[in-house]
Order: sequence, then structure tokens, then C-alpha cells
Amino acid sequence: MIDHSQAPGSELRVGVVGVGQRAPLATLANRTGTAKIVSCADPSSRGQDDARHLFGADVAIRDRYEQMLDDGLDAVFVLTPDHLHTQPALFFLEAGVAVFVEKPLAITVADCDALLAAAHRSRSRLYVGHNLRHLPMLRRMRELIDSGAIGRVRAVWCRHFVGHGGDFYFKDWHAERANTTGLLLQKGAHDLDAIHWLAGGYTRSVSAQGTLAVYGNNPRRTAPAPPDQRMPDWFDPAIWPPSALRDLNPVIDVEDLSMMLGRLDNGVLTSYQQCHFTPDYWRNYTVIGDEGRLENFGDGVDGDPATINVWNHHRSGYRRDADLSVSIPTPPDGLHGGADAALVDEFLRFAATGGPTETSPVAAREAVATAAAATTSLRSNGTTVEVPELDPELVRYFDRPISRANNPAGQHT
Repeated sequence: MIDHSQAPGSELRVGVVGVGQRAPLATLANRTGTAKIVSCADPSSRGQDDARHLFGADVAIRDRYEQMLDDGLDAVFVLTPDHLHTQPALFFLEAGVAVFVEKPLAITVADCDALLAAAHRSRSRLYVGHNLRHLPMLRRMRELIDSGAIGRVRAVWCRHFVGHGGDFYFKDWHAERANTTGLLLQKGAHDLDAIHWLAGGYTRSVSAQGTLAVYGNNPRRTAPAPPDQRMPDWFDPAIWPPSALRDLNPVIDVEDLSMMLGRLDNGVLTSYQQCHFTPDYWRNYTVIGDEGRLENFGDGVDGDPATINVWNHHRSGYRRDADLSVSIPTPPDGLHGGADAALVDEFLRFAATGGPTETSPVAAREAVATAAAATTSLRSNGTTVEVPELDPELVRYFDRPISRANNPAGQHT
């Protein structure tokens, strides 16, 4: 195993695997004296050209990620399509390199467990890009819950209105189960991690219903999108209704409407609804306690205003005038409400010196496991499905305090 331990104050040498749509996230790691992107791997000419544009003419360009070890990396961002996360992440963990894996961690529970086991075995640091844990709106919700504003949490509901679902998920690889398992996992794992975080537990049983209600009936299919094309190349928000979209992926076998119910290990009940053909695009989280409830209006992801309303006094009828209304300031950078910058900050600090993190490899695995079980349920007429538990030894390992001395992987918060 290569020893890439960093002395305090030294500059991390960072690589990027997969220079596609999410690659601009890694530009946030270029900081003089802290970290520098020195190497990229992408098999496409567009990806290689974009690497030079994003990270500078002196960045090393590789066709294969295995060649990047010659560049003396301390950390790497794995930003490939979801079904291609596992092999490069395993490769760098075994080499002793700190690894950032974009969410979802993987598209199967088996691959998630293999990644956690590799991090345990190699003592390399594993970090997962669940940036919603750094979203100002969700962080404020968590603070209100922790302060006792609504008493003990008993239920968490989330409605996700995916207003651009056709352009975002039904014109390329996202539309195929082989690449995502389903959108309840690919898109939903993000929300399920947030639900778990707000509820303080993990899902142990689920039941779900889902269907391909709109996009499956659209006859306007074309050849698969060329590998060097990305969603911004074809996105057109002016097209409405969703049935008017053209150039959909030739294979569409994932659901565009899904609903699931879950029971957590701490007794909290959850509900998650995801729709890919709504006219609006935002998330609404409702958290119900035994002394009140709170919910958000707007989420701040795209720089839009967000407000959290809290009702914790008993009166009859619906009241627009909440007992507490909290406005969430919009950060100036506008990248997921400042969550991307905070996410990269945390990863760089974690890669260099360890310490606790808001994100968690165990939580990322549990989100995938919950989504996979829910997908099995919805494709089995709503049958209740148990969520497989992670090896207790791995849970204990990732719950331990982290230091430079023992150089373990991630920490479950």
C-alpha cells in the first residue's frame, strides 16, 4: 500500500476519474497551499479537453484510471456514471489513496458493501458526496430538531418534484435499470440519506409502488446519446408538457413515478414520493414530532429562497402563520446553496487529517440499501421487503474516531 500521509500544511495531490457533467465540482479543490488537481482520467476526447479547460494545461491526462498512480496521488474524485463507480474506487482504496465517490455510492448493496470492506481492509479514507447534508436549509432543519422544537421525531415525509425529469433522466444512461437499478435509487438515495439524517435512524423495512406513467408511452426515441454528450447539450426548459419531449433514450425501463413507505430502526415512519413530470422542481421535507411539526418551502438548491416553518402550538384549522418561520440566506456562489463548496472543504480536510465528517459511508450504504429494497418492492406489487443490515464489524469501524495516526476511512455521524 502506498503511504500518502500528509504533514499538516502540505498540498494534497488530487486526481479526477471521469471528467463529465459533475467534474466542475472538483475545481473547488484547487486551492494554493491546500490541494491541486494534478491528474485526470477519461477515455473520451471531450473529457480530456474539458480536463485541460477546467484544471489547466499542465494537468496529466490519462486514458485509464490505473495509470494515475504514476502521478503520486493523495486523493481522488470518482465522478463517473453511477454504474462505473465501484472498480476505480476499489482500485484507489487498495492503493491507499483517499477516495471521494459521487452519490449514490453504488447501484447495488453488494458493491456498497465491497467498497466499505475495502476501506476497512486498506485503512484508506472513503468519503461519499452526499452534499444535501451541507445544504443550509437541511442543516437548519436538523438544528431545529436537535433543539427540541418539535419534540421527539415520529415521522418524516419527503415529496420530490423533479420538474426536469425528462431531460435529466430519460435521454441517456439514467433511463436504464442496468445503469441505475432505478430512479428511486439513483435520484432517491440522496433524499433517503437526508430522511435518515433528520430522523436519526436507518430504514429496516419498506413497501413501495411505482410506474412508468409518462415517458414510457413517448414514441420519440432515438439512438443512445453519444458518450461525449451531456444533459446541458439537449436541455430545453421551454418544452411542455413532458409528453412533447423528443429524442428519448431507446431503452426506458425505470419508473417515472414512485412512492415508498419505510419503518426505521428507531421506530420512526417515513414516506417518500418522487415524480419526474411535475411543472415545478423542488423538495419538500415534513418532519412530525410529538410536540409539533416543521417543513420547508423552497430548498435553496438553485439559489431560490427557502423558508422553514414550525408549528408547535395547538390551534384548530390550518394556520399559514407558523409559530416560527426561519428564512434561509442564499450563499453567493449558488452551487447547491453553497453545499458543494462545504462538501469539498470537508473532503479535503478529511483526506489530509481525518476527523469527523457530516457525510458517512455507512449512511450512504444504508440509503442505497433502502432504495434497492424499495425498488424490489415496487416491482413486486408492493410486497414488504426487509433492508439487509451491514456487517456489524464495519459499522463499528466507521463509527470510531478518526485520526492521522490510524488513517481509517469515513466516519458515521
